[in-house]
This record gives sequence, C-alpha cells and structure tokens, in this order.
Amino acid sequence: MKRKSILFSIFALFLVFMMLFFSCAKGGEGDKSASFQGKTMKVGFIYVGPVGDYGWSNAHDLGRKYVESKYPWLKTVYIESVPEGDVERYIDRLINEEKCDVVFTTSFGFMDGTVAAAKKYPDKIFMHCSGYKREKNLGTYFAELYQSYYLNGLMAGALSKSGKVGYVGAHPIPEVVRHINAFALGVKEANPNAKVYVRWLFSWYDPAKAKEAAESLISEGVDALAFTEDSTAIVDVGQEHTKNGKQIYVFSHYSPMQKFGPDTVVSGQLVDWGIMYEEILRRIYTGTWDNRDYWWLMKEGACLLGGEYGQPINPKFIDELKAKTINDAIFGKISVYDLVMKRMEQMKEATVLYDPFTGPIKDNKGILKIPAGVRASYEILWNIDWFVSNIVGNIPKQ
Repeated sequence: MKRKSILFSIFALFLVFMMLFFSCAKGGEGDKSASFQGKTMKVGFIYVGPVGDYGWSNAHDLGRKYVESKYPWLKTVYIESVPEGDVERYIDRLINEEKCDVVFTTSFGFMDGTVAAAKKYPDKIFMHCSGYKREKNLGTYFAELYQSYYLNGLMAGALSKSGKVGYVGAHPIPEVVRHINAFALGVKEANPNAKVYVRWLFSWYDPAKAKEAAESLISEGVDALAFTEDSTAIVDVGQEHTKNGKQIYVFSHYSPMQKFGPDTVVSGQLVDWGIMYEEILRRIYTGTWDNRDYWWLMKEGACLLGGEYGQPINPKFIDELKAKTINDAIFGKISVYDLVMKRMEQMKEATVLYDPFTGPIKDNKGILKIPAGVRASYEILWNIDWFVSNIVGNIPKQ
C-alpha cells in the first residue's frame, strides 16, 4: 500500500508539472505580464503628427499627460511627427536610449513596424492604436467614435439648407470609411434627400490641402462639413465664411475646436484616451495585463460628443435644432435636438439600445449590405470598404 501511495504521489506531481509546463508554453492571448509594483515604469508614446495639431495626436498627448499626473510610479516620454514607414527606428530609440518598458504606437500605419518590434523585443510590452495584429507582448486598443459621427450627421442633415453635406477624409482606410458612413447615416435620417460629398487628402495632417478641399466643397454648394484631418483648417474656413455672411456648419474632430470657430462649430467628436491609458497601464503595473483588443465606445466613456468638453452642442445652434422635427419610429414626432440627446443616452446604456449600423443598409450601388434588423458585427465595422447609399463617390485604393 505504501509503495502504491508513493507512486500515486509521484504521478500527481508529474501531472501538476505538465500542466504548469503547457500553461507556460501556450502563450498568446491571455498571457499576463510581470508586475512593476514598487518600481518606476517608463512608457514611450509615438505620434504620427505634432502634439499641437489639435486633432488626433493632440488628443493622445492629453491622455498621456492625464495618466502621468495620476500615477506617481509612471514616467512618460513621446516622439511626435513620426513617418509611418519609419516607426521601427523610433521604437529602437525609445527602448535602447530612453529605456522604456512599454511603448504605445498611435497610428494605423505603425502596425507592421510595431509587430516587428514586438518580436525583436520580447521582454517589452507594446500597445498599438487602431490596428488588428497582436503578439504575445503586443495588444491593440481603440476609442471608437462612429456613434458621435452619427449624432453629428443628424445635426448636419437637419441644419443644411442646400442638402449638400461635405466630408474631408484623411486616408481611405476602414476607420475613416466607417466614420464617414456613420455620419452619412445620420444625415440621411434627418434629411432623406441630402447627399454627402467626400474629398480625400491622403494625409493625416495637411492644413493647406484641408483648406483647399473645404473651399472646393463650399464652392459646389456644401454648407455643412465634417472631417478627419488633424488641424483646425476646416474650422477656420467655416468661421471665415460664416463671418462673411454665408453660414457654414462644421463638426470638429477629436480635440475641442469650438473656440476656433464659435460661430461655425456645431458639435464634434471628442475622445478620452486618458481613461483608456489609465486602465491599460494599471494592468501592466499590477501584472494583470494581457494582449486583448480594447474597443471602447460611448458606454465605456471613451467616445464623447461636442466641440468642447462638457458641451455636447454649441448653444448657438440649439434653438435651430429644436425647431427642426422629424418622425422617428419609436419616439414619434421629435426635434432633432431631442433625438440627438435620446440617441446618445441609448448608446451609453450598458447593452447599447441603439446602433446606427442596424439594417436594412444598402451601399451606394444599391447592394444590401446589412439585412433588416441586423446590427453590423465588429468584423464588418472593422473591415468596412463600401459607402452607404447617400454618399456620392467611390473609395479610392491607396
């Protein structure tokens, strides 16, 4: 009996050893990081544009400043205006010269370079913003704003007198296409006859080209503009025309821009990267990080509405939006202002009671893309490469 007991104990220990071995060897999604508790953690950020762009990179830098002020154990450094094809060299600098433990790369075009760096530095942690490729030590994250774009589209469709609404896009990638479509869906709901006209910049930050695109759209009768470009150029154009007697309605992008166009900015999309960085870095510090894909919207607090924080709609335009009414299937006859507020609350609710990408939705070639009653999946939204029915034009290939 004693011999059998010893053999059983040895066998049990062998099983425990094998379980631990395969658990460690498995790797991939769900792996936890080592804890940094009791140590200073140094984190590097790489931006595609200048931090003074008042758009994407500026919003990320506000998040960096917020989280550094919150955590006494955190030290950060950043590099701005990094060409997307050259990101690996800058990651090398952050790790070898700046001695960073963690690196955040904050543009879609940094994706492949970040993957290569993650393989090169397996003892470091990487987070890539807006991408879809992950490694054992590389996670992804995104504060998704399509809900705000949809709400801005509702307002643009209601306010436009010409029925011509413009959008200036940076690059024809799924992220931007998704936002243009969400905006156009809102426009169509408020004004079924309105059309959305798109101009492409093929650049994230080019104030001169953005101004030229805005002027071109206005010359063709557009009187409401949204955009994905990291400067205040389009806001400046709208403010100038409005001051000269031609009201242009502008919806700003990523950072608070209302102060640059108080007579033209109706609302906009705002992002709170700070709370996302807070969550990710807390997990890294405590050893509970894994390489998950963060996809945060209004209900998580990452996606906000407004041209200024704390002000979803510029007070200058509230009465005009209250005067415009439409018939909604659920709420009946309702002002656009009230519909925007109700939709926002629905999208903040834990189960997301309303999503603009709910069928039936056809593309601008008449093909049914999302059947009636069906919400677009994450995969559809993440890879979207078609325009909805009220958008004029096609998506160019880069």
